[in-house]
Amino acid sequence: MGSVLFDRIALIGIGLIGSSIARDIKDAGLARDVVISTRSPETLKRAEELELGTAYTISAAEAVRDADLVIISVPVGASGSVAEQIAPNLKPGAIVTDVGSTKASVIAQMAPHMPDSVHFIPGHPLAGTEKSGPDAGFSGLFRDRWCIFTPLAETDPDALARLKAFWEQLGSRIDEMDAEHHDKVLAIVSHLPHIIAYNIVGTADDLGTVTESEVIKYSASGFRDFTRLAASDPTMWRDVCLHNKDAILEMLARFSEDLAYLQRAIRWGEGDKLFELFTRTRTIRRSIVEAGQDVDAPDFGRHTLDAKK
Repeated sequence: MGSVLFDRIALIGIGLIGSSIARDIKDAGLARDVVISTRSPETLKRAEELELGTAYTISAAEAVRDADLVIISVPVGASGSVAEQIAPNLKPGAIVTDVGSTKASVIAQMAPHMPDSVHFIPGHPLAGTEKSGPDAGFSGLFRDRWCIFTPLAETDPDALARLKAFWEQLGSRIDEMDAEHHDKVLAIVSHLPHIIAYNIVGTADDLGTVTESEVIKYSASGFRDFTRLAASDPTMWRDVCLHNKDAILEMLARFSEDLAYLQRAIRWGEGDKLFELFTRTRTIRRSIVEAGQDVDAPDFGRHTLDAKK
């Protein structure tokens, strides 16, 4: 058990990330009160059935009243609207953060609505699964995963330290970078892989008769792993594409150039170029495992992870 870090925490949005945060707060005893808000009455009811908080409300503005920490876990396209709703009721000295996968856009949307009396500290925990909703969350989702903060120039060091301490209690590793750099990094390590997965699975679906037979039947190979990414929340990934457009388009252009190189090597039978590329990428995979960001086990250790959940 940890110590109480905040008397009252408001969670705006209770999907995979929000509900996992709620579970960790409860397990570690990090707050006396946890107020949960979501715009869907059905989702809010389910969160209450799961006992994820101590109070529940449809109104985001009501949820943040007297909250010492506000965590916004909504699709990035809704960040500005939520910020506008909660601004009048934010407690002076409160810390307001988010979990969005794009940072420059979130800052542009939220910062204009934030009162000078609160500490707005954009954040992004690099954790998740393809599932969504309050039932998808689980304790330990953030353990040994990175949480990146993109503080503003005027960010109060003490407030940042308190927020870091909170995420460390959830098991996260902490890093900082500026918003634009964050968006470029995430474009290649997260956004582009998802876009490619959506595209490949969409192409298979367009092949109609193939999709209904061989592709589904034999999907225990690489295609299955693409479908896992392509099963992610459509609303969230629509917003990511629209709100990190420049960085994603830059990475897509680079990917297209590298794909053309690979295409030429295959066409002309240049085995040495293929072998060099495949060897280099294999080394990257090993580095990820050594860094503790995945497991070196059959089937990527998914059966073991599923058992823990």
